[in-house]
Amino acid sequence: MNSLDPRAPLVLDTRELGRRPGSQQEVVRSVEAPAELGIEVLRVPEGSPVELDLRLEAVMEGVLVTGTAHAVLEGECVRCLEPIRDEVSIDFQELFVYDDVRHDQSDEDLDDEVSKLEDDLLDLEPLLRDAVVLALPFQPLCQDDCPGLCVECGARLADDPDHGHDEPVDPRWAGLAALKQDED
Repeated sequence: MNSLDPRAPLVLDTRELGRRPGSQQEVVRSVEAPAELGIEVLRVPEGSPVELDLRLEAVMEGVLVTGTAHAVLEGECVRCLEPIRDEVSIDFQELFVYDDVRHDQSDEDLDDEVSKLEDDLLDLEPLLRDAVVLALPFQPLCQDDCPGLCVECGARLADDPDHGHDEPVDPRWAGLAALKQDED
């Protein structure tokens, strides 16, 4: 297991809680967003500020982290590709289990899914990453009724609502169209 760096912005030291169930600690800090925090079309820009408001609470099994993260989002509309800039506020909660607590044999299957403390340090990055990704819309739009782009020429339909094209001529009938033009 890799050792956590206590100086990393998303690593918190829980020693102050003293493993006394019921003891609490409030943590408010601004950290730089890690790389790839979001989805392909909408993300928190790397290095931008993420405001964290956290409560760490010692319980019998470990430390319960409850908090809110507030950040700016950047991306693009999936219909018209216009830039999107928005804000997101995400609530999350996770129990970080003490690394020296013994589990039953049946709990071994769950070990990969359990967040653990390492030497009374906890890493918020995986929790923050999961919370942000789950909070983002799967297909972000610049506006709820974005009409998108014209399938023929790529014009942005929101800029030109009356945009249209003549009916395309089916190439199988092109010969008849030429005859009609000759007749006229």
